[in-house]
Amino acid sequence: MNTKLTLRLDDGLIRNAKRYSSKSGKSVSRLVADYFALIDSGEDVSGPEITPRIRSLIGSLKGAAATEEDYRQHLEEKYR
Repeated sequence: MNTKLTLRLDDGLIRNAKRYSSKSGKSVSRLVADYFALIDSGEDVSGPEITPRIRSLIGSLKGAAATEEDYRQHLEEKYR
């Protein structure tokens, strides 16, 4: 049996949820239900799981001195 639930949320959060809903092809109700099911399953819902490949990269750029300007310059050179 489905039961109606009313949530009071910030307007911006609702807009973002509807945009995400549209892109994902799931209703906002389905997104909320999926999230609640995750909570109920006891899984960590703080974010995506870090895969072993990504974990191996942690710290690999420690001490790197790249700046946003370096990245802009890279893009300019790449797309000339």
